[in-house]
Amino acid sequence: MFKHSTLQRFTVGAILTLCSTIPFWDSASVAPPSASAAPPSASAAPPSASAAPPSASAAPPSASRPNIVLIMADDLGFSDLGCYGSEIETPTLDGLAQNGLRFRQFYNTAKCHSSRICLLSGLYCQQAGNAGLDNAVTLAEVLNQAGYFTAMSGKWHLKKEPTDRGFQRYFGHLSGATNFFTGDQTFRINGEPFDDFGKDFYTTDVDTDYAIKFVDEATASDKPFFLYVAYNAPHYPLHVKRKDFEKYRTRYRDGWDAIRRQRYARQIESGLIDPKFGLSERPDYIPAWDELDDADKLWEQERMAAFAGMVDCLDQNIGRLVDHLKAAGEFENTLFMFCSDNGACPFERTRGKQLRPWDPDSYWCYDTGWAHVGNTPFRWYKQNQHEGGISSPLIVHWPAGLKTEPGSLTDQPGHLIDFMPTLVDIAGATYPTEFEGRRITPMQGRSLLPILQGQQRTPHPWMYFMFSKNRAIRQGDWKIVSANGGKWELYDIRNDRSELNDLSTNYPEKAKELIALWHDVAENVDHLPAKQRGKVTGKPPQPSNSFRADMKAVK
Repeated sequence: MFKHSTLQRFTVGAILTLCSTIPFWDSASVAPPSASAAPPSASAAPPSASAAPPSASAAPPSASRPNIVLIMADDLGFSDLGCYGSEIETPTLDGLAQNGLRFRQFYNTAKCHSSRICLLSGLYCQQAGNAGLDNAVTLAEVLNQAGYFTAMSGKWHLKKEPTDRGFQRYFGHLSGATNFFTGDQTFRINGEPFDDFGKDFYTTDVDTDYAIKFVDEATASDKPFFLYVAYNAPHYPLHVKRKDFEKYRTRYRDGWDAIRRQRYARQIESGLIDPKFGLSERPDYIPAWDELDDADKLWEQERMAAFAGMVDCLDQNIGRLVDHLKAAGEFENTLFMFCSDNGACPFERTRGKQLRPWDPDSYWCYDTGWAHVGNTPFRWYKQNQHEGGISSPLIVHWPAGLKTEPGSLTDQPGHLIDFMPTLVDIAGATYPTEFEGRRITPMQGRSLLPILQGQQRTPHPWMYFMFSKNRAIRQGDWKIVSANGGKWELYDIRNDRSELNDLSTNYPEKAKELIALWHDVAENVDHLPAKQRGKVTGKPPQPSNSFRADMKAVK
């Protein structure tokens, strides 16, 4: 399978000096607010990153420690998998969900690089030291010391390289996006440049090739392994193999209005979405499908077909990895977790529209029309802190360790920052107070292990969100949110997950309290610079990426 001599090269991760703190909480147990009743007294707990949390669940004995496979997709919306309502065929992930656990309320940061920081560090973005992770250790650094073989394939999108931050093996690209057929100059194999882009090269496939290779090296070492696979798919450019495109070429001719209603119906039928959560309306800046002419309809259905083919191929590759683990006898004691880095992407940056999407010179994107479908039933998109931007699928599968009923759904909220304490618990690892002469910020995340054991975990005191001019904070079931610097909106997430009924005028004191809490956390926990903590305009939010608004050079 492998022709690359560079596969033989590797670097060994640094050894840590570690001390332990293992915290966890969650917000599902807070009493729900009622839209018609006085709001609950959810007084803000002081936003101290160092406040002592409850002690963590006892770690499993060393002999039973599982392998860990953590997979992150790129720009995959909440409803883009079959088991989350999609018409896109994802049988591997659907099978893991059918025999595992799905989260209804799992959150990312709505943006690529900040989600990776949170996933790797257990801290919020600025709190961790941003892309340099200057105040943090990574999952790989912690699990290295716990005796795990650590490997990564895929997109890095942070400073330095994975082999500088605890990964013993790495294949992938350091860039935030790449050409799926020809790669770019940032590809690395174990710290060395990689340029073996043959005629059959396709990034998603080769990421999986190396992931499988690293699994084989790990099993030969007789150690449990931590494998982080950060696929770039289905991030733009929408580069798709022709066979995967043809499978979906005519599937979207009914258009985004019909497809979105169909997804919502499947979400309700499956129990993923409570029918009391309404389907948000199509924004007025997106035209009704029936208003498009035939040429526009063909263009729109083809670029969605390209996206769907990329997701299908992603699932095929996860299937290859699953099959390999089964053949190696490692599947039963492997913890699988699958998530996405943000909601569906509204950015229209198409170039080379006349080229087919399997041509390496093409650069297709879709925009708000299909991004609105990807985030069904929610509002807004990647970069925004409304539910459409921050809601991620999370599928957990672990035959030897998961205590929930197969196919279960949980309403207990979680966040990417929870992966660090979860894996510290499961691996029997310790988390450092210092590393390589630097003081390390205590974990902000809370372990998901009680949820995986079928228990109710103690809630997060709050969950904080921020990117650019978009901001939010959730405390219990109350959420305050501002899009693109617009007015603050207040929502009762328990009764209005789709964020259709702004309660800020009904409960002005609650809105004021949560706005103050956001500013307190932004300044004293996340250490966000003052210029990024300015006041919002108070005006209705305006979309920054409306229908084809920033389309460039489509010839």
